[in-house]
Amino acid sequence: MSSRREFVKGSALVATGCFLPAGKAKDVLVMGEAVEAAQPQGDAGDWYNRPMRWAQLAFVEDDPGNYDQQFWLDYFRGVHADAACLSAGGVVAFYPTQIPLQQRSAWLGGHDTFGDLLAGCRALGMNVVARTDSHACWQKVYDAHPDWIRVDASGQPVRHPSDPRYWETCALGPYNFEFMTAVHEEIMRMYQPDGIFTNRWAGSGMCYCEHCRQDFRAASGLELPRANDPQDPARKQYIVWRQQRLFDLWRLWNKKIRAINPDASYIANAGGGALSDLDMKTVGELSPTLFADRQSRRGLMAPWANGKNGKEYRSTMGGKAIAGMFSVGIDDEHRWKDSVQNGDEIRLWVADGMAQGLRPWFVKFNAKPIDKRWMPVVKEIFEWHYANEKYLKNLRPLARVGLVYSQQSAWFYGGDEAREKIDEPALGFYEALVEARIPFEMVHDRCLDAEHLAPFRTLILPNIAALSGDQCASLRGFVERGGGLVATYETSLYDEWGVQRKDFGLAPLFGASYAGNAEKNMLNSYLSLEQDPSANFPHPLLRGFADSGRIINAVNQVDVTPADAGQFTPLRIVPSYPDLPMESVFTRPGATHRPGVYLQQIGSGRVVYFPGDIDRTFWQVLSTDHAKLLRNAVEWAANEAPSVTVEGKGILDVALWEQKNSMTLHLVNLTNPMMMKGPVREIIPVAGQRISLQIPAGRRVGRVHLLVASRDVPYRAECDTIFLETPPIGLHEVVAVDFSA
Repeated sequence: MSSRREFVKGSALVATGCFLPAGKAKDVLVMGEAVEAAQPQGDAGDWYNRPMRWAQLAFVEDDPGNYDQQFWLDYFRGVHADAACLSAGGVVAFYPTQIPLQQRSAWLGGHDTFGDLLAGCRALGMNVVARTDSHACWQKVYDAHPDWIRVDASGQPVRHPSDPRYWETCALGPYNFEFMTAVHEEIMRMYQPDGIFTNRWAGSGMCYCEHCRQDFRAASGLELPRANDPQDPARKQYIVWRQQRLFDLWRLWNKKIRAINPDASYIANAGGGALSDLDMKTVGELSPTLFADRQSRRGLMAPWANGKNGKEYRSTMGGKAIAGMFSVGIDDEHRWKDSVQNGDEIRLWVADGMAQGLRPWFVKFNAKPIDKRWMPVVKEIFEWHYANEKYLKNLRPLARVGLVYSQQSAWFYGGDEAREKIDEPALGFYEALVEARIPFEMVHDRCLDAEHLAPFRTLILPNIAALSGDQCASLRGFVERGGGLVATYETSLYDEWGVQRKDFGLAPLFGASYAGNAEKNMLNSYLSLEQDPSANFPHPLLRGFADSGRIINAVNQVDVTPADAGQFTPLRIVPSYPDLPMESVFTRPGATHRPGVYLQQIGSGRVVYFPGDIDRTFWQVLSTDHAKLLRNAVEWAANEAPSVTVEGKGILDVALWEQKNSMTLHLVNLTNPMMMKGPVREIIPVAGQRISLQIPAGRRVGRVHLLVASRDVPYRAECDTIFLETPPIGLHEVVAVDFSA
């Protein structure tokens, strides 16, 4: 067996920075350059943390000679943009390339469109990153190297679906490793940009070209998988192999770039949440900075999704700068690239990103603006950001709640159903936390060690089904140290490879064991609210349900066996019963009412386990009862006074940050009839909010003021907490607390 084959079979994603499977460490091989450690990307004095506002101009092929360069330089200056991303090459070269197979723009002539605009930006003191695109090529590339083209499962080369003059390229073969490497080296030698950023560098889908088939066979001894079953051995190994191949490409491009300009880096268009196909832990280790390419809302997407991007990236990036890309156009599946969004929709999307730590980055496709309505909107946003810049250079979030997301659960347990099984439970809990006005961060499932978990009092596991033995041990240690845990449905029932266990890996924390069955798509089932006969008041989990006898149950349920059958539970499952005909809609006598929640006190730590997918059900039906229940579960598990409370009408996304000499509380007003289906028509103001805010230990309050209203606000201080009220809030308010010496 070759060493490459052993790597794929035994490493458990070693190259992507994952935990090792229990008992497998002896099988893991050190692969030399294949697992080369990420090189330090410079110290704090490097440029990566400097830019606060980004501009991106994505050229189209007929821009050279037809657009007004000075117009854009004046706009960049006017909005205080301090960095730019400019299209350079790849699919089309906007500079006088000497690489024969790189297609120059047919309009380029004697121009150097990229180089001239880069020089103009540098004269303004801006950092510049060159944008390349590697996902498509012209016919002359196909004619010279047909093996560079992506091949579908039927063995046919793939033409570009939008413009059939182009062919789609293979991301894992010589086109990227050889041709695009040469393109990046040429750009770096000619212009010395601060970095190179590549669109769609990871490909346009699975490729069955000769290089992919040969390389995968050499690595695994298997043929490329044809199905997406996460338990297919070939599919598992393909997931690992593809990531290794892309990270090798990333390291190669970074090495070649830094050999020419040591102060520059390759900055991949990569990253995201549980459904992202590249391991975020490795992405965070490789990246000196990242750009969250989530440009606008589409479909049934909540406006807090932009802030969610920031939290997901930060979970593995730590304090590194993250820019949030937003399109001024409508980024719908129909791809209206020359469109312009409603101004208030842009404002809402960007405000939530800024509140959650993203630095704003506008994207304009086509340098010949047809519709300029977006320009004053971006100017307004960037001018406010510039005026309040010192309060947006955050040191750390002050959230005490962490919402865990799991890429390995999506890859090896979810498969084709990853959105339903993994993403929707997380979205449900995310919405519940926003409605509860609880500041929280996202936590990557490979960052569950004591150091990463130190800032948190409470962790939430929304159906984090696939967990290794080491990860389960880390979570047990968190609870034993006094932490709170809230988990749902099949959390820990599978190992890190998606192989089902006989029992939950966290069974001792849950106070329940897997009974060997799960009920799916339950109809007309409920949760009965129970009063503890030994107590004079309802359990805190039932806060807000004083007049309720029952609430709707989750749609899917795991059968479990209690560790202590006599333990009181405030929720009991009312089994499904007929919903038609009306005469049959009643609970059948003698039905067993099993516990609907398990509550554990372990030392000073607390655990809440719901055997149903109550979080996913909430996302599907948005029942206010589920929102209350999930909020109460988090607050009971936390077992500490909140660091901030915000009371008043409306739906607000709340974020709490500490800066060098201040702290800020962001309040983003999401209250809108178009909250769950954009674009918004207008911003709907909400009434003033009553706030209590705990001041970090060792800090003294010097001044409290509002950054949007631009005025001081009176406050009352008691011990380490201040109390205040805001005036009515339009879109966004920031309470800034300046610390005195």
